[in-house]
Amino acid sequence: MSDVVDADELLRRIRRGRDLAAEEERGWLERAQSLTATDPDRAREATERALTYQVVAGVLAEIVAPGSHPSGAGSAAEAGAPA
Repeated sequence: MSDVVDADELLRRIRRGRDLAAEEERGWLERAQSLTATDPDRAREATERALTYQVVAGVLAEIVAPGSHPSGAGSAAEAGAPA
């Protein structure tokens, strides 16, 4: 990764990463909900993965817009993910 990028390109890359992380979070939450009744262990794992993506998206969002995103808020936390 020796390519030099300007600030606009860096911001675009961060936003793409943030959007991808949010999309992955939604996918894992959907998977967790569908597994809750049939496979609680896999549902818990899916919820943990969703929480991981939520944290990544939150960090990237904070880089893009510092102070505009409250810490601790998000869909995985609301879905009952362990703190």
